[in-house]
Amino acid sequence: MVPCSTLDGVRDGGYVWLAGLIPVRQRPGSAKGVMFITIDDETGIANLIVWPRMFEENRRLVMGARLLGIYGQVQREGEAVHVIVKKLVNLSDILDTLTQRDGSFRLALGRADGAMSGGGPDRGGGKCQLPNS
Repeated sequence: MVPCSTLDGVRDGGYVWLAGLIPVRQRPGSAKGVMFITIDDETGIANLIVWPRMFEENRRLVMGARLLGIYGQVQREGEAVHVIVKKLVNLSDILDTLTQRDGSFRLALGRADGAMSGGGPDRGGGKCQLPNS
């Protein structure tokens, strides 16, 4: 897989493997069943086109994945670059392993995560406490 930022150097009609988080899924009524997905990695974004048949065959994966791997064909029209999806891979399980890795990926749960961690009410008494300077 290559970073999304390398799409600028891929020729029209070329094939790539990409992976990224999914911030946007769109399936406008005017698009005749075509789904548009944006994936995002640390280098940039890629705009994906998923044809209706591919979407129907992979509906659960497309709608449920948080981290998506794709193989597709680059399509260029002027400045616009899209990738026509040929294969999809749900990589979301990789996200779940981040807190299990060495110290560089430790994520402590904060108060905002109370619903998931079973945390109780804020015990701060409503007072803002600033650290000593």
